[in-house]
Amino acid sequence: MTTYLMTGCAGFIGSNMIRYMLRRHSDIRIVNLDALTYAGSLENLETVGEDPRHTFVRGNICDRALVSRLLEEYDPDFVVNFAAESHVDRSIADPTVFLETNVNGTFNLLQCCKEFWYDKKTGTCRKDRRFLQISTDEVYGSLCRDGLFSECSPLDPHSPYSASKAAADHFVQAYHDTFGLNTIITRCSNNYGAMQSPEKLIPLIIRNAVAHRPLPIYGDGLQIRDWIYVEDHCRAIDMVLSCGKNGEVYNIGGRCERTNLSVVKLILAQLSEKLNDPEINDSLIEHMTDRPGHDRRYGIDPSKIMAELGWRPETPFDAGLGKTIDWYLENRSWSERAADRADRFRCGEEAGLCARG
Repeated sequence: MTTYLMTGCAGFIGSNMIRYMLRRHSDIRIVNLDALTYAGSLENLETVGEDPRHTFVRGNICDRALVSRLLEEYDPDFVVNFAAESHVDRSIADPTVFLETNVNGTFNLLQCCKEFWYDKKTGTCRKDRRFLQISTDEVYGSLCRDGLFSECSPLDPHSPYSASKAAADHFVQAYHDTFGLNTIITRCSNNYGAMQSPEKLIPLIIRNAVAHRPLPIYGDGLQIRDWIYVEDHCRAIDMVLSCGKNGEVYNIGGRCERTNLSVVKLILAQLSEKLNDPEINDSLIEHMTDRPGHDRRYGIDPSKIMAELGWRPETPFDAGLGKTIDWYLENRSWSERAADRADRFRCGEEAGLCARG
């Protein structure tokens, strides 16, 4: 039985990864460590709650004693770090928690793995164990009109969020180079799909548009992002875990660049048609002052993972967006509860928990 310790998997991408892995693999065990803050909820794991292959542990990735105990108890073949603060606006309002979770939390996981996987006989870390860091294309900064980010692109973060993720990536690479830890870093473009926080662009637009509320768009809305359906990302992670090369970085992109404004207009068109509601239209869009350090364009070149591992994105954007909209329309109460958690957390009612899933 292959054992995975996955962190932050009560959140958006992580919970989708849990469901994907349990569907695709029978002889596995997943230990899911998450602090259950605003971005994570056991509600996201209801469909796997009774599966004996999945064990949920509530806890902080900064808790060295807890992480060490889980490594000792379950002896995982893979440690996969999804846990992160990931909302740029929140990082501007309070960078401290991003430093704590994204940098200190990743460091703690690495240190615990190094200590547990150290082979005294050889004086090196075990090669049959692997640490995978889930990173982001935002660490590369902003692209000009031409070109794409490759794995060799320099890191040039512009927000406290992307700076914290870049710092974590540097620690992962350092533990590989210095201590021989078997590590891989993946950097993915913008994900979308079911169970994403309602603070993010696509679920925010869906929720507001259905209620005929204003749709806030930063600046002119012509910032360009590369979009990927979350299940395509999960499939890529699965392939990297089993077939990726030790010490490598793999970019994962959808080859689907869109401006924020065009994405919003496509959502409005699909919603208006699905609900037969002509009041859902472009008049709801409200442009607001652009946020500080807002990167103009991201674009990922996934050639490496495609050539080495045979992965490629399979979900066309229009089709994936349609499935995503359908899910949110069918689960409106989920969105309201998720938004309420985010509001309560922002007001400090749950401030005692510092590691985010």
